[in-house]
Amino acid sequence: MTPVPGILFIVAAPSGAGKSTLVNALLAREPDISLSISYTDRAPRPGESDGKHYHFVDRATFDAMAAAGDFFEYADVHGDRKGTARTAVEPLLAAGRDVLLEIDWQGARTVRAAKPDCVTIFILPPSRAELERRLRARATDSEATIARRLANSREEISHAPEFDYILVNDRFEDALADLQAIVRATRLRQPLQRARHAALIEELLKA
Repeated sequence: MTPVPGILFIVAAPSGAGKSTLVNALLAREPDISLSISYTDRAPRPGESDGKHYHFVDRATFDAMAAAGDFFEYADVHGDRKGTARTAVEPLLAAGRDVLLEIDWQGARTVRAAKPDCVTIFILPPSRAELERRLRARATDSEATIARRLANSREEISHAPEFDYILVNDRFEDALADLQAIVRATRLRQPLQRARHAALIEELLKA
C-alpha cells in the first residue's frame, strides 16, 4: 500500500522570537516529525556544531549545490545564505514522514509556491522590548548585529499575514501548546484521515 504523504510544516520568526526553542520542544513531544537541518555558507557561531545546528559549507560549495538544483529552497538571510536540501525533505514526505523546516519568510514563500499544501506558522514576540531583551540575552552578537536584526525584524514581521497561523510567544508553555495543537489538528484533516483509514471507513459503510 502506498503510504499517505507526510505533512510539511514551516516555522518562521524574526531572530529573538524563540523559534528554535519552541521547535526543539515540539520535536521532543512529537517524535514523528523530522527536522530538516539547513545548509549555510556562514561560519559556525560559538556553541554551534556541524550537522546539528546547520550543515556548514563554504560559499563555493553552496553555489555549486544551488546551480545543481540540490536545494528545495534557499535564500539570503541577514547577509548569509541558507538552504534546505531536497534529500532532507522529499524522500521523507514520500515515505509518509512529517517534516518541519525552520526557514525565513522568503524560503516559506518559495516552498508554498512549489508545495501549496504545506502548513506555515509564524511566531511573534510579545513586544519589541522583549524581542530586544531576548537578542541581548544571547550574549553572542555584537551591538551592530543586534541593531541589524532588530531593523530586519520589521520586514520579517510584515510578512506574517502570508502564513496560515500566527503564534505569539509570550508564555512559553502556552505557545508550545498552541504549536502542538496546530500539528495535531493538521494531522486530523479530513483528506488525510480518509486516506489513512480507508479500510476502516469501507468496513463501517458495509451493509
